[in-house]
Amino acid sequence: MCGIAGIFDLTGRRELDGDLLGAMNQSQFHRGPDEGGQHLEPGIALAHRRLSIIDLSSGQQPMHSEDGNLCVVFNGEIYNFRTLSKQLIEKGYRFRTRCDTEVILYAWQEWGEHCVDHFRGMFAFALYDRREQTLFLARDRFGIKPLFYAVLPDNQLVFGSELKVLKAHPLLPRALNPQAVEDYFALGYIPEPKTIYRDVYKLPPGHTLLIKRGQPVPRSVEYWDIPFSPVQTGSEEDTCRELLERMREAVDVRMVAEVPLGAFLSGGVDSSAVVAMMAGLQPDPVNTCAIGFDVKQFNETEFARMVAERYHTNHFEQTVDSDDFDLLDILASLYDEPYADSSAIPTYRVCQLAKQRVTVALSGDGGDESFAGYRRYRWHMNEEKLRSSLPLGLRKPVFGALGRVYPKADWAPKVFRAKSTFQSLARNSVEAYLHSVSLAKDDQRQRLFSDGLKKEIQGYQAIEVFKYYADRSPTDDPLSLIQYLDMKTYLVGDILTKVDRASMAHALEVRVPLLDHKLMEWVSGLPSGIKLKGGEGKYVLKKTLEPHLPNDVLYRPKMGFGVPLANWFRGPLKSRLRSSITEGGLAETGLFNQSYLEQLVGQHLSGRRDHSAVLWSLLMFEATTKNDHFGL
Repeated sequence: MCGIAGIFDLTGRRELDGDLLGAMNQSQFHRGPDEGGQHLEPGIALAHRRLSIIDLSSGQQPMHSEDGNLCVVFNGEIYNFRTLSKQLIEKGYRFRTRCDTEVILYAWQEWGEHCVDHFRGMFAFALYDRREQTLFLARDRFGIKPLFYAVLPDNQLVFGSELKVLKAHPLLPRALNPQAVEDYFALGYIPEPKTIYRDVYKLPPGHTLLIKRGQPVPRSVEYWDIPFSPVQTGSEEDTCRELLERMREAVDVRMVAEVPLGAFLSGGVDSSAVVAMMAGLQPDPVNTCAIGFDVKQFNETEFARMVAERYHTNHFEQTVDSDDFDLLDILASLYDEPYADSSAIPTYRVCQLAKQRVTVALSGDGGDESFAGYRRYRWHMNEEKLRSSLPLGLRKPVFGALGRVYPKADWAPKVFRAKSTFQSLARNSVEAYLHSVSLAKDDQRQRLFSDGLKKEIQGYQAIEVFKYYADRSPTDDPLSLIQYLDMKTYLVGDILTKVDRASMAHALEVRVPLLDHKLMEWVSGLPSGIKLKGGEGKYVLKKTLEPHLPNDVLYRPKMGFGVPLANWFRGPLKSRLRSSITEGGLAETGLFNQSYLEQLVGQHLSGRRDHSAVLWSLLMFEATTKNDHFGL
């Protein structure tokens, strides 16, 4: 696991600034504290920070081909590199190392842009071909590894593993992207390919970008998408048996490392499944770690212990103070742009804990999206039954009116969401799903933004993100469609971003076997009815795991990785809330409606309403953008 950076002269072969490249690379030192390297020649500058995992003695980067015409910097892991090495050796290529980086060089030489079709893993890399005068950028299928890029005013392209790498370049354009602000307050993150800056981009998952010197930068090209193509299944028992075999194999290929390896164990179904697979694949006890909280409603450690005891793991856990809000500014420095998932706090802590024992950790991320584990899937499908039985022309006026007049019950348990249900039923399926996952609803965002910002947004709405993917969805099955939407937006923009930044802050590599693309190609094609069955999410996964995990782990209510935001804002973060939102900070930008900001803070502090999610998003917006001095 590493960090990459580079500068490519689009128009010629100018001499590039090695000191500037070094500063860009140094900004991501945390991603690879073991080694750093640079390659400079007229027109191209490549840099790398290394966290050594495989072939510790000879995997240094940037790495060159034997003839010196190719140079690559690479972040991630190619799990099938040994198989590919053998294939390429049979074709006449000679390898000097035992690491996966060298495979990329000769795969490019053999297959060109289609080399990515052969890779199984998580990756973001940049390859320079001197003969062709081209730079090739690529990102893995699910976007597990990040890659940012921008074209500078002087016709140079810069790229890096984190936005801070690009921000280290003095010519980076930093104009605010108003559409990204709308997206952020709807979703809690800025979806690919946008960033908070108008002219800076993320390379989307499953995409490549081939840039030829002297030619305009083209649009990125998609080389893979989640197929959702129906697969042949037998009986339920046969399906469970095949799922177990495929999961075990996906875990197995991710256990190759020359450094200590372990797993996160939250006590949930997905991480427990990964640990169960690991325990059956190695003779030694699995290293597992878990974070507990001093507030019972957020504490899952008793369930993690059940799994640890069953598989006799080397288990260690730590209790975190629920008032762990001091991380706010650290998180802002990690994420570089607005990011509002407060579970980034415990994720940071569990990565910090894991790094004390291991350098590589396997996680269960992706299981909820793959197997329909979120409660919102069940809610959506229940609402979908009514949507399909009544025309939109009838639903919109009736349920729209009910949604407007029905009081919002912040005090009610999460299973009770009548107001949200009425509002969802007044929308079509895609609009309803966005409404159900939105951090700030449509009407809230209209009140939140200033007239000046709304003018800059020019009528754009975050629903366009969902419509874009819905129009390109390979499936029209109602459940599969919203799974697909989550995989293209929430999974990459929120979950994988959170884990990448939190883990790399501690130089920890995290591998995600449930997002193995071969496994996912098969799982996506399973019938929806065995993913969500009788109101039970992850039905087929849980049935598969019944012989391997306690029922208390498999069938307990989903808890999540939460923090007590509402209490923080009425207690220790009260003064920070006022100073950042109503007395300065955001209030001075002109981006927001000052009276509505004061209303949000006042209602929350009085206890009349719970605005904690929106208030946290405002705090994180202020913390990550204050040095940009955005304003109208």
